[in-house]
Amino acid sequence: MIPKLSPERVARRAATALALAALAGFGPTLAQAEGDHRGGTLRLVSVSSQGTLDPHINYTSQFWQLYAFLYDGLVGFKKVGGADSKEVVPDLAEAMPVISNDGKTYTFTLRKGIKFSDGSDMTATDVLASFQRIFKVLGPTAGTFYNGIVGADTCLAEPAGCTLDGGVIIDEAAGTVTINLTAADPEFLFKLSAPHASILPSETTPKDNGNEPIPGTGAYMVKSYDANNSMVIVRNPAFKEWSKDAQPDGYVDEIDYTFGGTEEAAVNAIMNGQADWMFDTPPADRLAELSTTAPDQIHLSPLAAWWYAPMNVNLAPFDDVRVRQALNYAIDRDALVSLFGGPALAQPVCQVLPPEFPGHEDQCIYTQDPGTSWSAPDMEKAQALVDESGTKGAKITVVTEDNAASRGIGTYLQSVLSDLGYDAAVQTISGDIQFTYIQNTNNKVQLSISQWYADYPAASNFLNVLFGCDSFHPGSDASINISGMCDQEIDARMKAAIALGATDQAAADKDWAKIDAAVMEKSPALPLFTPQQVDLLSTRVGNYQFSSLHHWLIANAWVQ
Repeated sequence: MIPKLSPERVARRAATALALAALAGFGPTLAQAEGDHRGGTLRLVSVSSQGTLDPHINYTSQFWQLYAFLYDGLVGFKKVGGADSKEVVPDLAEAMPVISNDGKTYTFTLRKGIKFSDGSDMTATDVLASFQRIFKVLGPTAGTFYNGIVGADTCLAEPAGCTLDGGVIIDEAAGTVTINLTAADPEFLFKLSAPHASILPSETTPKDNGNEPIPGTGAYMVKSYDANNSMVIVRNPAFKEWSKDAQPDGYVDEIDYTFGGTEEAAVNAIMNGQADWMFDTPPADRLAELSTTAPDQIHLSPLAAWWYAPMNVNLAPFDDVRVRQALNYAIDRDALVSLFGGPALAQPVCQVLPPEFPGHEDQCIYTQDPGTSWSAPDMEKAQALVDESGTKGAKITVVTEDNAASRGIGTYLQSVLSDLGYDAAVQTISGDIQFTYIQNTNNKVQLSISQWYADYPAASNFLNVLFGCDSFHPGSDASINISGMCDQEIDARMKAAIALGATDQAAADKDWAKIDAAVMEKSPALPLFTPQQVDLLSTRVGNYQFSSLHHWLIANAWVQ
């Protein structure tokens, strides 16, 4: 049977929700005059790391949060808290680009005097080599973010020989970089602001650098990294602040990041003054206590994100759309919200685009009363679809990450699958490899638990990136279309919506809402819930700022 929460657990969850609801409006207090807060060591903890350090390959929110102060692109999102964090500002370029040729040509002038952390100068040659490298390493967004650059089609077909001839043109003497597109792209500046467009030294090898740090231009640099133990981040000795908006100098001198242990141990370390922040969400049963005993140490922030369970449309039994739809009908999204910590921390969803996001229109077809919102599971409908498919008894393995939330959701899905008549099991994998493992088709993952956080505020960043044909790369660890869905008709509609956005964004957003519905009819994934960010900080951390794209701005914080 589908597990039900005991009355005692329901009461604890309700207490947590009520206590945290009071904190939802509790933001960071205005900092005292900055004064001299420079110095000290910030201590971060996480249950696991997130794999490769390579900024052209890693596609996790945990490491993108670090890349904000390790690397730079030609432009970047403003490093401030609040709504202004969505603004694109000049970074390695001295000003916003000159856009010409009906939106297809971007010309940048590079800042002078910027150095990488190894002391070498950043030049236009490095910019060209970095864009070529995005394709040479087959980065996860090469086919979705940067495929509009002239010459990208050749690079995608033959990565090793990528030149982007005619696409990225440099003038070393003038310090200019010109990027030519095959068609106008209203999202291109957003895409250039992502860490995958970080500018690296031209000598960087065209392969995944793994645990080996690559020199960057940011305020900090990675001194050492062991994916199983720790990372040490120190100041970049070659850095001089050129723009506080793009790359602030930062306050602390060192950031020590420890991997391992449990969420419970992390909470205890923070409350005992042995750590300053945890990446993972604190256990729900501790949050009610903390919201009463330490309310000024908890910060809740809305996220443009979702937790979801991609179903592999190319493997049995999920190669049958009826099975995928059945599971969507069967899951109790309220129960999943409770597992995550209650309604103060998450809201049930049954579509791809998160609330209040471009293109979002409330819609829910996989519920007892289809309409604009989730109501209840429809097990009768789900069982009928399973019976019709003739797949009852099939073996299904749910692959989860090794943390409390992911394991709990995986166990719940196992129970639902068993109730539907399947032989279900859970496989738990360390967080430093789970995300790449579930992407690689060679691992034959049927069903997994994952999360997606917006790279930038556009519907395509969810729908096209997660379910577009250009994001599916069989046999690769960088195949972000985990479900393997490639519907040519929907794919064409997504490309048309992106193009329409260049002239009429409002009309494009209406099309994206229809595409959202079309994707959910194909049911390539289980939308679970949209979360809130929970940041638990030690009492010695000041100047908390939250960016909807970078999350907690670590470099902007100080320690006392």
